[in-house]
Amino acid sequence: MGSTLSKFSKCCGRSQLGGAVLEAPDPESEEKGDGGCNLPAFQEYSFEQLRLATSGFAVENIISEQGEKAPNVVYKGKLDAQRKIAVKRFNRSAWPDPRQFLEEAKSVGLLRNPRLANLLGCCYEGEERLLVAEYMPNDTLAKHLFHWETQPMKWPMRLRVVLYLAEALEYCTSKGRSLYHDLNAYRVLFDDDCNPRLSCFGLMKNSCDGKSYSTNLAFTPPEYLRTGRVTPESVIYSFGTLLLDVLSGKHIPPSHALDLIRDRNFHMLTDSCLEGQFSNEDGTELVRLASRCLQYEQRERPNVKSLVVALSPLQKEEEVITSNFSLFLPQCTYIAKRLYLFYFIDIHCRM
Repeated sequence: MGSTLSKFSKCCGRSQLGGAVLEAPDPESEEKGDGGCNLPAFQEYSFEQLRLATSGFAVENIISEQGEKAPNVVYKGKLDAQRKIAVKRFNRSAWPDPRQFLEEAKSVGLLRNPRLANLLGCCYEGEERLLVAEYMPNDTLAKHLFHWETQPMKWPMRLRVVLYLAEALEYCTSKGRSLYHDLNAYRVLFDDDCNPRLSCFGLMKNSCDGKSYSTNLAFTPPEYLRTGRVTPESVIYSFGTLLLDVLSGKHIPPSHALDLIRDRNFHMLTDSCLEGQFSNEDGTELVRLASRCLQYEQRERPNVKSLVVALSPLQKEEEVITSNFSLFLPQCTYIAKRLYLFYFIDIHCRM
């Protein structure tokens, strides 16, 4: 007990967790090896391995938001009774050419970064096409924004979500994967430590010649409606819709949001649950960024690097730590208890 308290007391002055699990990863470590993820290299799995891992693709293991009705179903599973995985099983007609599927999967599987739910491998036996990724146990951004049960997501965590998402996209762009298909709140997942991650599944289309957007047309980039093609600027447009989601706690069509912004009805864009949690400057900056991302002309949208630069100063690490605690109490009981103890000691150190 004494050593634990001394570890806490070292952090009292700066309100950091030191080596605790909720601290953001060291940026320098992310540049080495697999980005500090400690993951195995991309590999090919047999269909039998994945069948066993998912208990025969059991219905109770389905984690897709549309359940069995989804064209490509995602299951949770466990490999060798140890590593938890998410398995995406494609429609049998999605990728008829196994070589094309393997080439695409391998390209995504080279990526390793703590901002991603990384791709671990794939399977392409017969007509079966499957992807294997890290499993994220704490649900999606969509659930925590739109379908919360006990309390809404707090402002500091919302800022962390958009920053980490921008950093994930920046990393992918730096590795030559600037296209992300159907970026939305269901693609943002929360890991064991309650940190947001971008799903790797969106880095591949749902089929070799299929649609890149499955969401409502009102949220689709205008150039995609014209040409049917995704560009890096299309991804920025979708990022803008996510900024609106985070700010409002609702899925507001971009055209309506832009009308509200033009009329300076900012309060209509803000989640009423956030009252008093953020400054006018922070709210205005998010609205400004969303407005830039949602420009009709692609050339007028910012690049992902400039989004990271704009969002980084808004992040308040101390507040995010306590936000993690309150947001994920049911799922992260052990972490929450440690955070509560630290927070209690920290308050007394400041008195």
